[in-house]
Amino acid sequence: MQSLLAASRVIDRVNERVGRAAYWLVLGAVLVSSGNAMVRYLFDYSSNGWLELQWYLYSGFFLVGAGYTLLRNEHVRIDIISSRLRPQSRAWIDLLGGIFFLMPMAIIIMVLSWPVFTQSYALTEYSPNAGGLLRWPVKLMIPAGFFLLAIQGISEIIKRAAFLKGLIPDPTPRHAHGAEEIPALADDIVMKREGET
Repeated sequence: MQSLLAASRVIDRVNERVGRAAYWLVLGAVLVSSGNAMVRYLFDYSSNGWLELQWYLYSGFFLVGAGYTLLRNEHVRIDIISSRLRPQSRAWIDLLGGIFFLMPMAIIIMVLSWPVFTQSYALTEYSPNAGGLLRWPVKLMIPAGFFLLAIQGISEIIKRAAFLKGLIPDPTPRHAHGAEEIPALADDIVMKREGET
C-alpha cells in the first residue's frame, strides 16, 4: 500500500502543478474577453479568431483543471447529506463512486475523444469561421483533461482505501465544508463587513 500512496502523491503533485498553471488560462480568458468587448463597443470591430481564443481558454481551464478540482475536493456534492455522515461512510461513497462512476466515465470520454483529436490534427483542421483558429489544440484538451481527471480519480481511490485501512488520516476534511459550517461562515462574513463600516 505504501507504493500506491507514493504513486498517489506523485499524481497529486502533477495535478497541483497543472491546476496552478490553469489559473493563467483564467486570467487569459478574462483579458481576451474584456478586450473583445472593449474593441467591439469602442471600434465596432470583432474578430472570430479572438472570440475563438476566448472559448479555447475557457475550455482549457475547465477541462485541464478538472483533476485539480477533484484533488481539492471542490466538485459539486450534496453536502447536506454527506456532511452528516461519518468519515468512514463518506470514504466508502467516494471509493465506490470513484471506481464505478468516475473512472468508467473518464476513461470512456478519454478513449472516444482521442480519435477526434488525431483526425483533426492529421487534417490540420481549422475553424470554418473566417479568421478562425486551428481546431486540434482545443480538441486535444478533451482527452488530456479526462486523462488528468482519471489519474486523480486513481489517487483519490488509493487515499480513500488507505484511510479505510487506518493508514492515513481522513483526506477530505481540509477541503470539504459541511452544511453545518455554512451559517458560521456566513456569520463571519457579516461580522467582517460590519467591522469595515
